[in-house]
Amino acid sequence: MTRFGQAPLRVVVTGSECTGKTTLAQAIAERFVAPWVPESSRLHAEEVALREHRELTLADVQPIARRHLAAEDEALTRAGPLLILDTDLLSTVVYSRHYYGECAAWIEAAARERLADLYLFCRPDLPWIADGVRDRPIQREQIDALFRSRLDAVGARCVEVVGQGRERTEIGERAVARLLAEAR
Repeated sequence: MTRFGQAPLRVVVTGSECTGKTTLAQAIAERFVAPWVPESSRLHAEEVALREHRELTLADVQPIARRHLAAEDEALTRAGPLLILDTDLLSTVVYSRHYYGECAAWIEAAARERLADLYLFCRPDLPWIADGVRDRPIQREQIDALFRSRLDAVGARCVEVVGQGRERTEIGERAVARLLAEAR
C-alpha cells in the first residue's frame, strides 16, 4: 500500500521478443523513481541454459509464473504510487500457448485477476538481435499479433510503443504520466 492507502499502479511493458521492453522498463522506473520487476522468463531461461544446458519446456512455465508472482508481490511491498513490470503473466500465457499449445488454467486465471493498470505494448519495429535466449526472429509479427489479441481479449488499457531510441521512451513516459495524473 502507498502512503495514501491505495495499491500502487502497475504498469507492464510487454510485447514480442527483442522489442526494447527491458530498456523501456528501466528507463520508466528511473524517470518515475519506481521499483521495477525484471522479466522472470528471461531470468529463468538464462539459468536453465547455464545450469542445465537445455531449452525451456512446458514444465518450465509454472515455475516461471510462480517466480513472477513472488517477484511482483515482493516489489509491491516496497512500491510507492507506481510499480513497473518487465512483462507479466499475460506474457507467460501468450508464450506458453505459442510454444506449447497450452497454458495452465491457474496461470490464465491469475493473469486476468492481476491485470495491470496500463500496458505499454512494444511493437516489433526494432532490429532483432540474437542473444542466446531469443529464438523467433521470423515469427515476431505472429507473436505480436498474439499479444494484441490477448490484450484485447482481457480489455487491457494499452498504449502502443513504436519508433527508435528516445521516441519509444517518451511514448512510455507520457502514458505513465497520464495514468498518474488520472489517479490523483
